[in-house]
Amino acid sequence: MTTTPIEAPRIPKTKNRGFETAAQVEVRRFDPATDSARDDFVRSSSSASVFHLAGWRRAVERTFGHDPRDLVAWQEGRVVGVLPLFACRSPFGKRHLISTPYGVYGGAIGETEEIERALSDAAVAMAKADGVGRLELRCLRAPSLDLVPSDLYATFIQPLPETTEEVWTRMPKRARAEVRKAIERHGLVLCEGEWYLDDLFEMFHDSKKGLGSPGLPKRWFENLKRELGDACVVHLARTPDMPIAATMSFVIRDTIYFYYVGTIPDANRNFNATNYLVTRLQEWGVARHLKFFDLGRSRVGSGPYEFKKHQGFEPTPLHYRYALVKSASLPSFNPSNPKTERLRTTWTKLPSWMTKSLSSALMRYLP
Repeated sequence: MTTTPIEAPRIPKTKNRGFETAAQVEVRRFDPATDSARDDFVRSSSSASVFHLAGWRRAVERTFGHDPRDLVAWQEGRVVGVLPLFACRSPFGKRHLISTPYGVYGGAIGETEEIERALSDAAVAMAKADGVGRLELRCLRAPSLDLVPSDLYATFIQPLPETTEEVWTRMPKRARAEVRKAIERHGLVLCEGEWYLDDLFEMFHDSKKGLGSPGLPKRWFENLKRELGDACVVHLARTPDMPIAATMSFVIRDTIYFYYVGTIPDANRNFNATNYLVTRLQEWGVARHLKFFDLGRSRVGSGPYEFKKHQGFEPTPLHYRYALVKSASLPSFNPSNPKTERLRTTWTKLPSWMTKSLSSALMRYLP
């Protein structure tokens, strides 16, 4: 992998205790040989997410074959910033640069705003040089960039309490009653282990099919576990008789990300399965002295958005930014677009063997 510097604005020299010191930052394409240094920086940065780790890049490349274009900022021989980036191809051949595919956060992280700006400017320059449709930066924090904004999504993050008892006491009364019923009436228990990956794949596919959306290939879940190791955790919720729900979560620094979840049909109506998982995973995080629980992204005003508010979480707007190079408008292929309704209805009626096979091909174009 080339380490040729990318054209980007130079960071100006700074004063340090009366002496002028060179603060030049060099933005380079990533080099797999320096993944360890890159991940050390990511794990130390309060702005970083699991989607900034090199393991996420490797899992995306291994599963979907997208072209990795990650940018890394270096200063005096050490990593001072990262922008995860992929060139992803649409079904009609057009390419887009996305940070980060299959992740809800992305964009540049750096020791200073100037470093983040240098990384972002380098990505814009790359998008223009490559003649892509658009550059998409899925930023959690509002960046100081003169790019097209989108307010389609919000995320739900809240601090974890110090004790598991407080997880319950701060829940809304109705949500607390639903989880208690799941435990006392249905005997739900939480199990942990990567051997539940098969259950997760099957239930995730069935859940997405019921919503009229493609699922994800089994190898994606396997590659995430392989590349992220202990940062990737799989849980299963079950009654004494059968499994009813499974989830894959991620842990980085002091945060647990409640990310992928699948259920059997009517698991939420009959067993309050997702409510149960959200509660138990918060308890799991408290027991491991984590500080934050990330319940993930939802479209503003959607059913999942309202469910998360029902759990006592407050939405935080996401600050996605776009550089439209050859594209004339922002992407609109999402469930909130009425034009996709017929496609979603048709998808729910297809046999599962067909939707599983088609999902593997389609999800390459839905990053």
